[in-house]
Amino acid sequence: MDGTRGSGDGEGGENGAGEDPTPLRRGWTTGTCATAAAKAATVALFGGEFPDPVTVTLPGGQTPAFALAWTARGEGGDGPWTAAGVVKDAGDDPDVTHGALVRARVWRGPAGGGVAFRAGPGVGTVTLPGLPLPVGEPAINPVPRAMIRAAVTGVAEAAGRPADLVVEVGVENGEILARRTMNGRLGILGGLSILGTTGIVVPYSCAAWIASIQRGVDVARAAGLTHVAACTGDVSEKAATARHGFSEQALIDMGDFAGGTLKYLRRHPVARLTLCGGFAKFGKLARGLMDLHSKRGSVDLDWLAERLAELGADPELVAQARGANTAAHVLGMARAAGLPLGDRVAALARGAALDTLEGAPVAVEVLVTDRQGHIVGEARGW
Repeated sequence: MDGTRGSGDGEGGENGAGEDPTPLRRGWTTGTCATAAAKAATVALFGGEFPDPVTVTLPGGQTPAFALAWTARGEGGDGPWTAAGVVKDAGDDPDVTHGALVRARVWRGPAGGGVAFRAGPGVGTVTLPGLPLPVGEPAINPVPRAMIRAAVTGVAEAAGRPADLVVEVGVENGEILARRTMNGRLGILGGLSILGTTGIVVPYSCAAWIASIQRGVDVARAAGLTHVAACTGDVSEKAATARHGFSEQALIDMGDFAGGTLKYLRRHPVARLTLCGGFAKFGKLARGLMDLHSKRGSVDLDWLAERLAELGADPELVAQARGANTAAHVLGMARAAGLPLGDRVAALARGAALDTLEGAPVAVEVLVTDRQGHIVGEARGW
């Protein structure tokens, strides 16, 4: 999801949250906008007119259309190029990139090279390890890359041309906008990341999100379910479902609101609860933080290093963990050393959850995942 989520682990009131029936308007990720711009530019590169509007296919199969805000053609050292831009609409989400012009410039690459990516003005470059992209790569995340690759390949195939293309993605004023994000601390320099997993920005509303959690618990209880999963996102939902075969009704989209979820379950218990989330977020839960959003608490590398020391890590590894770039970087160190840091985080997160439940009749299991959705730690409760 692009942009930011908002505040607190508030419960929203048992009947008061989400009383406004007006639905919040969804928007589009930077990855979707970049895909639309790249597709339009590729059509023009192969001799067509810039399609306006241009239709793209999202990972979930949706096919939204986008108006073009800017087009250009030119000649460079690599031959002719074409470019297009789409203004990002984040809907009702408080997103720093709302209204930004997302651009894509496309030219032919070397034969057999496939689709290659470049960081244009306003898009950052990865400079430190621990992110899902190698150092030196443009900060265009894996799902947007897949969307763009599929879109431009489809255009090339329709034109009877090989999809040997270079796609340069940029964001107008992206370097300035990036100052309002965590990119610099993560070693993404020079601009923004191109993000997205579904292509859609779901607008953030604390009260509405808490209300949806509560309604999810209510529906599960009404259906007679005795085992539910509260997950931080799509990746963790898939991991929990792969482990236990959960139905849709058993899945609670907890997001960052661990506190709101657990407090509601304290009053409306289910027999078994699986908490599933990423290593970095559950590292916060393990420390007792009930709001897992990055703005409410950063990853504590010193804390993770101390847990490694407890597991018997040598002093050099502990020191390396203190200076790591991300929580994922520390996890990789631990796994390489054969130390069960994921299990340790899961056990401490389970303890924090039980403390918040205050003796409610809920058996708790915690599953910790890496970025790819593999379970890297667990603490069983039954």
